[in-house]
Formats: sequence, C-alpha cells, structure tokens
Amino acid sequence: ELLLTHLDGVTNTVQYSWLVEIARTFLGYDSPIVDPRDARNLFERSVSRMSQPDWTEQVFQQTNLDALFLTNDFDDPLEGFDVTRYVPCLRTDDLVFKLDQASVQQRFRQATGLEPTRLEEGIETLFTHFTSKQARACAISLPPDFSPVRPTQSALKQSLDRVLRGEGDAEDGHRVSHGVFYLLADRCDDFGLPFDLMIGVRRGVYEAGVHQGQDLFDQRTSLDLYRRLFNDKPRVVFPVSVLTHSQNQELASFAWIFPNVVTSGHWWYANVPAYIEADTRARLEAVPATKQIGYYSDAYKLEFVLPKFNMYRRCLARVLASDFVIARGWSETRAVDLARQILRGNVERIFRVAR
Repeated sequence: ELLLTHLDGVTNTVQYSWLVEIARTFLGYDSPIVDPRDARNLFERSVSRMSQPDWTEQVFQQTNLDALFLTNDFDDPLEGFDVTRYVPCLRTDDLVFKLDQASVQQRFRQATGLEPTRLEEGIETLFTHFTSKQARACAISLPPDFSPVRPTQSALKQSLDRVLRGEGDAEDGHRVSHGVFYLLADRCDDFGLPFDLMIGVRRGVYEAGVHQGQDLFDQRTSLDLYRRLFNDKPRVVFPVSVLTHSQNQELASFAWIFPNVVTSGHWWYANVPAYIEADTRARLEAVPATKQIGYYSDAYKLEFVLPKFNMYRRCLARVLASDFVIARGWSETRAVDLARQILRGNVERIFRVAR
C-alpha cells in the first residue's frame, strides 16, 4: 500500500509498464494501471498464486520459456538446480578486481583447493568445474577505464606475490587485474567458451542509492581499449554489451570489422524502447545477422522475463515491419525468420545450447 501510493510519478515509464504487465499476466489483474486501492487485493492474489507448488512451472509455461542464463560467482558449487533449465555462467568480476581482498583469496582456496599463488592452475580448475556443470560462457562487467594489457609471466608473479602479502601498490593491482583477465581469455580459448564483456559501468556513483541503484555509465569509455584483446584472441567469441545508446555505433562498427565481436543486447540504461528501437535498426542495417544477440536482461525474478522480452519483441517487430517488409519488400515470413535468428538461433549456436 505504501509503495503503490508513490507510483503516480513513474506511471509514464517503461518500468511501470512491466509492473502492469506482470499484474495482468500472472495475477489476472484487469486494469491498465495499478491502483493503490487494489494493493491488498493484489497482495492476496500474489500470495495465493505464488505459493502454489507448481508456480515456477506455470510461469515457465505462460512465458514460453525454455531456459535462463545465470551469472554465477566463481565459487558457486552449482548444485541443487537443473543446469539444462538454469544454464550456468562463470562470472569473474571478483577474480579480476578483488583478488587483493582476504575474503576473495579464501573463496579461491575453497573453490579450487589451491593457494592464490597458483593462480593459473586455480583458474583452470574453475573452468573444469563450470564446464562439467554445463556452463556456456564466462562473463565480466568492466569499468570504463579498464584497458587490458597482458603482463609478462614474471611481472605478473612478482605483482601477485606483493598483492597477496598486502604490500602491492596501485600498479601491482592493475597488473594482477590485467593478468587474471588474460588468463580468463586464455581459458575461454582452451574450453571453447564465449567471453561476455559488459563494458562501461562506473560503480558507486550515487552513494545513497539502494543495492544496484548506485551505478551509472561513463561516456569516456571506448571499445578501442579492447582492440588488442580482440586481435590476440581470434578464436574467442566476445558478445559485447555497452551501457549507452550513444556507444551503439561504435559497437556495431566493431562487430562489423572484427569477426569475433558480437553485439549483445541493450544493457541497463540502453534498455528503454526509444533507444532499443534505434539501436536495433542500426545493428540490422550494419551488422551481419549471424553476429547479433538480440536481447538479454537481468530478471531477478522469473516474472520479470516476460514483460522485458515483450518490450524488445515489440521494438523488433516495428523495425522489421517498417524497414524490411515495407521498405525492402520482404515477406513477413522472411522477417520473422530474421527475428528468430537474432532472438534464438544465434544464442543456440554461440552458446552451444541445443533446443
């Protein structure tokens, strides 16, 4: 009741439309707005329906959902869930940027059975564990000023030793981050995994923000920082996400030129129909159809999947109708085939998920 009385100021936003669609689809709510006077009714409906033992299965069926791609911490045992339905992914932010922390070092020991000084062996162990559990990708979110350069083996060892003793300076920290990052890229190459790069997030900008409501983008980032990586690792597929509509042209151009760069979704602040539609139009005009992953999004709850993907599908349908069926004379069948490829076909091929 308290929350709904404060929604008037956001009824114009797409996020509010997700709430309405969730209420209408899963709770049988029949109003185009979420009325604060219906708060108790909605609450009671949600408790009644979501406590049903087969609720998860109902949401899967209503969403027409086959599987979800997770992002799992490097020390996740990956137990207790169906890995064909909830597909694991090795999320590596902590390994790259927080290895100086004692807690992360201890997690590394527990996950690998090795000391952090044996970094390369430990990362190999993690990849073996994750791929044995059907993991289909490695992933990381990256700050706007990260520019990976592979250090020499001796330089990495010296900096790692100092960092683990608590004696490392900023240069040592950067060298370890770059070294770990390249070791991950090496293992992606060895294990045949795509390396998802989510580029440009500046953490903790709004210090008083709620969890995951503190981070913003930084316009100064550029994919040029990764050109050495893309050149060095031609066999690794890099699905790349950027935070802003303004960086879409650069991403489309990199995917146009580099055989191993793939455009991936519309991340965070580009996850708005006005930006999605323009970015999708540009990608469809510039990037080969085989090199586009149409959409992904954080879900947090199963019910979030449907309204977010519906938002993207509506944008995609408008672009295909206007730019391909009307402007180019494509048949509707051909346009739908293209939509299916960038929504499903490329995902199944790049991440080796057969459906």
